Amino acid sequence: MASRIEKAQRAFEKKDLASVKVAHSKEAIRKHIHEASPSDFNGQYLGEFVYGAVDGTVTTFAVVAGAAGASLSPGIVLILGFANLIADGFSMAAGNFMSERTQSDFVDKERKREEWEIETVPEGEREEIREIFRKKGFKGKDLDRAVEIITSDKKIWVDTMMADELGLLESPKSPWKTAAATYFGFLVIGIIPLLAYLISYFHAFFRSNTFAIAVVMTLVALVVIGVIKRYVTKKDLWKSVLETVFIGGMAAIIAYFIGYFLRWLVGSY
Repeated sequence: MASRIEKAQRAFEKKDLASVKVAHSKEAIRKHIHEASPSDFNGQYLGEFVYGAVDGTVTTFAVVAGAAGASLSPGIVLILGFANLIADGFSMAAGNFMSERTQSDFVDKERKREEWEIETVPEGEREEIREIFRKKGFKGKDLDRAVEIITSDKKIWVDTMMADELGLLESPKSPWKTAAATYFGFLVIGIIPLLAYLISYFHAFFRSNTFAIAVVMTLVALVVIGVIKRYVTKKDLWKSVLETVFIGGMAAIIAYFIGYFLRWLVGSY
């Protein structure tokens, strides 16, 4: 079942006033705020999947195009392609994991600092809350009441300091899941440019048209990524597809001509 957020997103896309009112009913809001978990939002890892898929397709096809430009054998293309697919994909996922974990550790450290400051210099921290809400436009008794309410609950107090003073928000995403989604996208979509070379060992037509078929299959992969990316960004479908195809195509063209102009190196060893 779609979450309230997803229903609101669809309503916004279609400018469906009736549906957006349903998503903002008191019952829907109360249920979402008090019962729903951030992890209930389907698709929160789609961004990582697309990120991995784009990089996997572009870098793997760049290897294929470079090898084709250098007139290397299909066997060499497969070796280079799979080495890139597995090693570069793992490196990318590991980098994603380390980035998310580092950010999470930093947020945890700053939260502990804020908790310690509230315990040791509560008046100073209370004055910071006062200035934060003064900046938001609160005045007089309303400002005093806001400060009193926020500072009466330590968790809310710390949350407010984290968001409004430091601009830090705790991510609901798991570093392990972001890394897994990145690697999965890299492998599943990134392998597509290599499929033509794999099938060429079993089918004569693929053997005589390997690179051309790899180009077509990569184009299809980039179109699929563009469609998935559109689901995440809600951009115009054709704009999302053309943007992805253009970026991937430019990388492939560059790699092909680098391989083509350096192909003499192959014969020198």
